[in-house]
Amino acid sequence: MHDRNSPPQAAPEDSVAIEEARRQLRICNACRYCEGYCAAFRAITRRRDFDGRDILQLANLCHDCRGCYYSCQYAPPHEFALNLPRALAEVRRESWERFAFPQRAARLLQRHGVALLALALAGGLALALLASALGPAGGPAFYAVLSHGWMVAIFLPAFLVPLGLTLAGLRGYWRAVGGERVRPRQLRAALHEALRLSNLGGGHGEGCNFERGERFSLARRRAHHLVLWGFVLCFASTASATVMHYLFAMPAPYPPLSVPKLFGVPGGVMLLVGALWMAALRLWAERAPADGRAFWAGMAFVLLLAAIAASGLLLWLLRDTAGLLHLLTLVHLATVLAFFLSLPFTRMAHAPFRFAALLRDMQERETAGR
Repeated sequence: MHDRNSPPQAAPEDSVAIEEARRQLRICNACRYCEGYCAAFRAITRRRDFDGRDILQLANLCHDCRGCYYSCQYAPPHEFALNLPRALAEVRRESWERFAFPQRAARLLQRHGVALLALALAGGLALALLASALGPAGGPAFYAVLSHGWMVAIFLPAFLVPLGLTLAGLRGYWRAVGGERVRPRQLRAALHEALRLSNLGGGHGEGCNFERGERFSLARRRAHHLVLWGFVLCFASTASATVMHYLFAMPAPYPPLSVPKLFGVPGGVMLLVGALWMAALRLWAERAPADGRAFWAGMAFVLLLAAIAASGLLLWLLRDTAGLLHLLTLVHLATVLAFFLSLPFTRMAHAPFRFAALLRDMQERETAGR
């Protein structure tokens, strides 16, 4: 059990979504048919009742596999009308909005997919105007469109400021769920679960019911793995290119067998395939267990990841095509800029928040075992 001695103001204020989740969780806890389905249901059975702090933690611990929805005897049209995946998804979105700053930006980008598209278009227009005002940069490849100095001046703060806001929101969440001092073994265990995406394997490792209703499938877990490791490889590519540029005076562009390309090209392919796969799964899945307010915003975020990967790969493949170089550079930079600026306000928030929920769950399990 978690420590209930922390200040009561740490618990989130009740909302309509929290009250509905509480109603459903009480029925689930009385039934317990889904007890072994996932980490969220194991955490449910450790509680006798659910305050706002509990519901916030359970909502972010839920990985939306939807097995409970398709197995539930009290799901609609039963009078109890249990739809726990949707109830927790609504609380989860509210939590991302609540801990974001400014909250208005989070509400806009979490609920309206067109807002993310508008941000990318605005970023592209701003970059195009800047490149036009500066004139030809005179550098090799994409540096002919915008110099390295200008890219650093734009993208470094565009990354660091949203990253800082994300960490501040995560700190607020950690305090709200009663998080304790993290021990190394807890961190290792949470990392192990997060990197394996074990909660997307279902209670018996057969997969989710996300896109196949009552049938089990590992497709969602595999698509997430492609996105996760594709993202890691792309980050490793950027990091290695930074080291080569500043420590070894080796600026881009790099040859095909260089370290940045050996990381970046496979990472881009994995990210593109995984993002498109996730988008297809979202379209195939039943809408009833989903948070209706956030569906298209979530789709826009997944497609933004695909656009980043596709434009980056095309920029590499067509780097010698003078007529397309300028356009592809601006498109790629605009999508990356939109991703950075929206970091605390889109579904990207699910990654740090779910990791924090896994970490808090480790602490609860250790306490319950003592």
